[in-house]
Amino acid sequence: MNNTLYSEVPSLDLADFTSGDAATKSKFVNDLGHAYQNIGFVAIKNHGLSDDLTKQLYDSVQKFFMLPDEVKLRYEKKELAGQRGYISKGREKAKGRNTGDLKEFYHVGQPTENKLDEYPENIWPAEVPEFEALTLEAFKTLQEAGIQMLRAIALHLGLDELYFDDKVRQGNSILRQIHYFPIENPDEIPADAVRAAEHGDINLITLLMGASADGLQVLRRDGTWIPITALPDQIVVNVGDMLDRLTNHKLKSTIHRVVNPPREKMGTSRFSIPFFMHPISSMDLTSLDSCVDADHPKQYEDVTAGEFLDERLREIGLKS
Repeated sequence: MNNTLYSEVPSLDLADFTSGDAATKSKFVNDLGHAYQNIGFVAIKNHGLSDDLTKQLYDSVQKFFMLPDEVKLRYEKKELAGQRGYISKGREKAKGRNTGDLKEFYHVGQPTENKLDEYPENIWPAEVPEFEALTLEAFKTLQEAGIQMLRAIALHLGLDELYFDDKVRQGNSILRQIHYFPIENPDEIPADAVRAAEHGDINLITLLMGASADGLQVLRRDGTWIPITALPDQIVVNVGDMLDRLTNHKLKSTIHRVVNPPREKMGTSRFSIPFFMHPISSMDLTSLDSCVDADHPKQYEDVTAGEFLDERLREIGLKS
């Protein structure tokens, strides 16, 4: 492996993978594998989301988060451990931290027609009627893009191209609409409070729609934080902890964070919409034999996706 120190996240075109040209497809697989073995992040274009859908969805998300707190709290069901509906300010904290992140968010899972019995039903805010249709369209579009990304990952790992398909088509995936709320008095928050403290994602891969402001940073292998920037027509796709475990850290779930803006901009909102692609709970995350050898001894205990998710939800404060 060539240990490249990227100065920015590499950009790839998903159409190169789906075009039907074998050489172009193979180059995409190689370039993706190289990026994921090094920095764990890529920027992807031709992902299927239209500019119009993205704008309308962000408009509806903003409408919801501008509602009074007492209205939003009607959609918070704490018995669901943050898996559906509204999650209020400060409830989630990064693993190993006591201070909650400076954000509130909304979770949507598989549509009713595609969900397994073990998943809760989605919760929809009556005050923003367009929220449901726009969110579900984005969910389905990002899931299909994620399936193509996982097919490329499977080929890079020497697996059957469709290895992940039956594990994610009804997976426990979540679309998270995030509001990093304004801080009018920065001196009144805990000194270590940030929009999103450094963390790795729980899932297989994360597909991030363009955020409304800067702030996302990734920790490079040499200990340098570099900003994540994507062009307006790109989404950012990164490796999560489940894929890291499955590949025995061959593919890197890289630590990332969302830093606070400069003090003069603390009074402004930031919106972001990541799609956390999870498999079905029964998926075995035992490290692949092909990723374990004398030079790369097995790093992780065997666990299913459901067991790992449950453990991490407790660690980040969404489940007691």
